[in-house]
Amino acid sequence: MQILGIIPARGGSKGIPEKNITLICGKPLISYSIATSIELAKNGTLKRCIVSTDDTKIADTARRFGADVPFLRPGKIATDNCKSISYIV
Repeated sequence: MQILGIIPARGGSKGIPEKNITLICGKPLISYSIATSIELAKNGTLKRCIVSTDDTKIADTARRFGADVPFLRPGKIATDNCKSISYIV
């Protein structure tokens, strides 16, 4: 079995603007999820992990920390009310 990891990182947070790229202990919040996914890929738990985002700043930050961001998610499936399944299918 091959497992794909997906790190959802929508750009339009209303509670904490730009939360995914906000520095926590000197690193962007998303970098912690990316580091975990890289370790899971190294030990064979994940075949691949991608970041699903609609935001170019998040995509650029994610790539700087070694994440795979193969595309930007369309805005119509990056809303407050959008279910996760909509960007997985």
